[in-house]
Amino acid sequence: MTGAEFLTPLRTRLRSMRADAFGADPSGARMERIRRSPHFADGVFQNPVGARTRPSGSSLELAKTYFNKEQRARRAPLGNIPVHATTFADLARPPASGLRVTWMGHSSVLAEIDGSRVLFDPVWGERCSPFDFAGPKRLHPAPLSLDALGPVDVVVISHDHYDHLDLPTIRALARTDTVFAVPLGVGAHLEHWGVSPTRLRELDWNESTEVAGIRLTATPARHFCGRGVRSGQHTLWASWAVEGAEHRIYHSGDTGYFAGFRDIGAEHGPFDLTMIQIGAYSEFWPDIHMTPAEGLRAHLDLQGGSPRGVLMPIHWGTFNLAPHPWAEPGEWTREAAAAIGQAGAFPIPGQPFEPAGELPSEPWWRTVGYVPDQEWPVPELPEGSSHETLELVTEE
Repeated sequence: MTGAEFLTPLRTRLRSMRADAFGADPSGARMERIRRSPHFADGVFQNPVGARTRPSGSSLELAKTYFNKEQRARRAPLGNIPVHATTFADLARPPASGLRVTWMGHSSVLAEIDGSRVLFDPVWGERCSPFDFAGPKRLHPAPLSLDALGPVDVVVISHDHYDHLDLPTIRALARTDTVFAVPLGVGAHLEHWGVSPTRLRELDWNESTEVAGIRLTATPARHFCGRGVRSGQHTLWASWAVEGAEHRIYHSGDTGYFAGFRDIGAEHGPFDLTMIQIGAYSEFWPDIHMTPAEGLRAHLDLQGGSPRGVLMPIHWGTFNLAPHPWAEPGEWTREAAAAIGQAGAFPIPGQPFEPAGELPSEPWWRTVGYVPDQEWPVPELPEGSSHETLELVTEE
């Protein structure tokens, strides 16, 4: 490194090293459409209810939590995470019920619904980061290659954070014939990476598109956006409701809990399956990610207030993104769902299952991760209650 290079600001050097990974800012007609959105005000996209998007509380306390030796050890698996050896033959056979789901890890899910194939938030990269030498690294390999996945009708993106929108994965999928359904503004990244505008379906909240016989609707979420060293909040975040001829499914993306789940359920539900974010939560950012208890409550809201359909937890198990123990989200969700009689699916990464069939329910994480021995908070369901009276309770 020369003396001049050494004097170059670190921010500039980092940007030049992986400029493509930062994506592109919306401009032109796309930016004009963003400015017309009813969810865009004061120069940024707004959440449906207020949300703190930066860590709250003391920075010193956050640092102590992250670097505590005992807690750090619990944030990673104790052994190899089991991965199902998914093959093309597994996925080539049509689902008997018309709906089959394969969790690939974190928020990446292949949903085969009424003859169409939908791939949510595909991340096949080794790190959720703009750099290949730093940032959270995968804790288990992808269950199968993108080539072995077979043709996909539509790729659905929830928002532009690195653990949901992965440059090498998008570039690989851009070489196929798939369509991309994305929140408003995210199309700028994809066009920058080689996706043709003709294959983009870019939606604001409550807008819908039809692809391969299914209807996809971008629904509200409580989160934020941003990929670069500065975040203009000019790309929207969303959850997604997908409706086929016979089935309905929901993918939460990343979100904090908010009452809008009830409206989404009333408009688009009930759902045969909900894929709900229940990992990477913390008291330092309570508004933008849900705990398992909040995720279960969101599922109940989406289903009209009562246990119904199948809940599959997502956004856990693949990357270390928060201070909680690695296996805690799976354990908490499983125990809380069982406590109120809610059917849950807990597949190992890559294990296909049909919500109408036998559900994967074994707590496989217990053999490879620390699980706290405690009672878990669950949504209370008094007899005759509706979703409007649910409260979180903890058994002592």
